Amino acid sequence: MSEKTIYINIAAQRLQLRDSERVLLEFPVSTAANGPGEQSGSNCTPRGWHVIRAKIGSGCAPDTVFVGRRPTGEIYTQALREQFPDRDWILTRILWLSGIEVGKNRLGCVDTMRRYIYIHGSPDDVPMGIPGSHGCVRMRNCDIIELFECVEAGTKVHIEE
Repeated sequence: MSEKTIYINIAAQRLQLRDSERVLLEFPVSTAANGPGEQSGSNCTPRGWHVIRAKIGSGCAPDTVFVGRRPTGEIYTQALREQFPDRDWILTRILWLSGIEVGKNRLGCVDTMRRYIYIHGSPDDVPMGIPGSHGCVRMRNCDIIELFECVEAGTKVHIEE
């Protein structure tokens, strides 16, 4: 059994789950509106090799709202969005990333995990295929559920321009 790896292409705004060179799944995503970058506070999507440090939200209902990686007890609705118009919506599932390249995306002021960079679900009306996040990799809820079920903590993730 060969190892699964997630590849995210920022230019194409696509995520692929591969098993060796075979594409198992492919989805549109939305990476950072500010483009690629590793610096803490940049709101950019970090590049390079990462691993999934934690899988969060197993068994939660689609549209479950997370704040600080914990379900709030809320289910996302348009009324909730109107009540909290400035909230960065993290929904359904979270794959928390940790950089593995010291000095590039791990430790110091470039640490992906300390920047709280995730692959996560988002409201269904958030456009995919164009940059728009605060640094994370946004996915449609149905897509993040499918991906979440196919990967484990420790799965490698490569983010490239």
